[in-house]
Amino acid sequence: MLKKLLFPLASSLLPASLAHALPGPAGGPQSLAVGYYEFPPYIYTDDDGSTQGEGAELIRKLLRQAGYRAELRALPSARLYQGLRDGSVQLWAGAPGKPELAESTLECEHILGQVTLNLYRLASQPAPSLPQGLAGSRVILISGYSYWRPATQLLDDPRLNLEVHRTSTHSAALQMLLRERGDYLLDYQAPVEEARNAAGLPPLAYDTLYRLPLKLIVSRRTPDAEQLRQRLDQAFEQLNAKGEKVELN
Repeated sequence: MLKKLLFPLASSLLPASLAHALPGPAGGPQSLAVGYYEFPPYIYTDDDGSTQGEGAELIRKLLRQAGYRAELRALPSARLYQGLRDGSVQLWAGAPGKPELAESTLECEHILGQVTLNLYRLASQPAPSLPQGLAGSRVILISGYSYWRPATQLLDDPRLNLEVHRTSTHSAALQMLLRERGDYLLDYQAPVEEARNAAGLPPLAYDTLYRLPLKLIVSRRTPDAEQLRQRLDQAFEQLNAKGEKVELN
């Protein structure tokens, strides 16, 4: 009788987001180590050290619905992938199908959005004929980012003899291109547009190399990894059924 009285009372004291979430692990929401690399405006580290952006809020919402709590940490891509392999990173919202992560991760079913990789150039420059038109060119890259084919094929093709220049921020990369310290900038559209608009720079010409879907990706080293994947997929479906936004713009 006492249990029947206490359980509804305890449920009524929970925040609404947790009261309607999937049953969490015993003892309250479990923390999950969530890795990301800086990708403004979707997910980025603010000046005060907090993780901000639409992507960060979506991750928090999905984990909260599934009965977990996100501990977000910014990492360069190489360390993030190693963390997924050794379990120090338990979850990542990123591109599925990476061969180097196939044996170390489980991919959730639902797509959260997509990212676009472009090859930027000054508006005064004609579009290159790919790939031969890039031969001998200077290409600007962002340090800590990873790329998929056909981008890696272009960068690694010895016949093109590309001169690669790296910089740490999208703003610096744009300035390098505008000052003609490189012929092309290989970068993702969302952070480039964020940096360009913030600096009040004119639009750039570009060619789109590919578009990639984004999914939640679970490290197999995470305890009960398969159960976690199922809970995250169910959380997506529950929120979607309630009409809540579960995809990035």
